[in-house]
Parts: sequence; structure tokens; C-alpha cells
Amino acid sequence: MTDTPDPGSIRTARSEDASCLAALSIEVWVGTYLRQGVSSFFADYALGQFTREHFLDLLNQPAEILLVSENQEGIDGYVRVSHRNPCPGDSGSETEISTLYVQPRHQGKGLGQSLLAAGVEACCTNGWDAPWLATNSENKGAIAFYLNQGFEKAGLTHFEVQGRRYLNEVLLCTDFKNRITGQVSGNR
Repeated sequence: MTDTPDPGSIRTARSEDASCLAALSIEVWVGTYLRQGVSSFFADYALGQFTREHFLDLLNQPAEILLVSENQEGIDGYVRVSHRNPCPGDSGSETEISTLYVQPRHQGKGLGQSLLAAGVEACCTNGWDAPWLATNSENKGAIAFYLNQGFEKAGLTHFEVQGRRYLNEVLLCTDFKNRITGQVSGNR
């Protein structure tokens, strides 16, 4: 088993990836957000949200794009782009980078950057808006990552789980027009 991913191994997710996407989501979500232990409240949320059936449903939605990074052993990250999800800020965008998850042992190797770039490229290719995203306000590493990838802070929103609210930063892709121009002119 190797920890080194194959470069250039990003592809569109397929139905047979649904279980892998569910398992990877649970791993990343629990590791990122449950730092003080696992309560039944959050365990029930994660196990109810990140299911094979949930991903099979997403894969059949025309306004959803899921791209995976795959190394020699399997899927090590994915990006989900959702169209028709209005930005809670004033941007007017209806395209959200809903999820960007990379297994912790594969972080810091450029996979997140590659997946994010592929997600933004998918927005360009489909004629969708400049994407926005939301990330937990306490997740300073993720916020710094997105700022370094051409996003800028555009406001605040809340992530809500069964009536509990958690503050999130809203970030908007600010170099989107440059990406479109580069694509149209062939300068990419």
C-alpha cells in the first residue's frame, strides 16, 4: 500500500464510488469537527448524512458534480459542486463548492488544490456562476487554504444541525473571470 497519490488522477465520480464517498466523508468530517469526542448528537448526524444512498442520489442530480481523486489504492478526496444553491451573501452566485474533502494522511500533497481547481473548472465548463463556499469559522487552516486559492471573504452564514447553529465564513472565488478568460482564449 502506498501513501503517494498518482498525479492527474481526478475523474468524475461513478455510482460504484458511493460507499467510498460515504466512508471518506465520515472520516474527514469526524476528524475535522469532533475534536473533543464523539457525542450521539453528531454521530447520528454523520451516520444519517453520509450514506451510500445519499451519494447515489447526488450522482443522479443534474445540478450536482462530484469529482474524485483516486490513488493506487482508492479514492483519497473529492469535491462536490452544487448549482442552484444561492450564496448567502450579496454575490448573486448560485453555485456552491459544497464539499472539498481530502483524507488527512493525503493532505498537504496538492490534492485539495487540484480538486478545488477541477471544481472551479467544472463551473466554467458548465457556464455556471463563480462558486462560493462556506467553512466553519474556527477552521483557520481551511480558510487560509481557500484564501490562497483565489477566494475572498464575502460574509458569514450558519451551518445548522437539528436547531444548533455554527458560524461559517462565506468565501467567493474572485479569480473566476480570469479562469474563464484563460479558458476561452486558450491561455490555460
